[in-house]
Amino acid sequence: MPGGDDTKGGGLDWAAAYQRLDDPEADAALLEERARALARPLAREARTSPLLELVHFRSGEQDYALESRFVLEVLRAPEQLVPLPGAPEPLRGLTLLHGEVLAVVELAPLFGRMASLTQGPVLVVGSSRPELGLRADSVEEVLLVSRDTLLPAPATLGNQERALVSGISREGIIVLEGAALLEDGRLFFDISEERTA
Repeated sequence: MPGGDDTKGGGLDWAAAYQRLDDPEADAALLEERARALARPLAREARTSPLLELVHFRSGEQDYALESRFVLEVLRAPEQLVPLPGAPEPLRGLTLLHGEVLAVVELAPLFGRMASLTQGPVLVVGSSRPELGLRADSVEEVLLVSRDTLLPAPATLGNQERALVSGISREGIIVLEGAALLEDGRLFFDISEERTA
């Protein structure tokens, strides 16, 4: 029972456990340690770290996150998005980025959801140069998440969809696999050919 000495039988020492829960000095030290970890700049080469720096964004009814090393910039108010008649559903249109044409895509159709018709910010994604724009309804925040806390992709996702997911946070955020996203042929289009409806 709480407060009793159950340690003889190998049980939990409740008095010590309650004392640990109510230790302001330990709480302050833990908060200080976390603050130092968050203030420390993350080295780009430390990609095997158990902590992931994620850009959290919302698209349609779903929250997604992508490792910040794949997000080169966020276009809060992108240049005019030019739709292409007869384009596949994921392709929202084209925009100009520093004088270069960038295809802007929608994630929802890849996960069996309806594409949103609203405008919003665009995450410019690439490994070292802009390769793709991801349309979002909003860009929320940058998160630090431990790899160990991510849940596996649900079995209800098909193989193609599961390949795009590193895991799911306990808050239900789908953490995308950046390298797989940049290799997914469904998101890249030959825009040199004119499409007719």
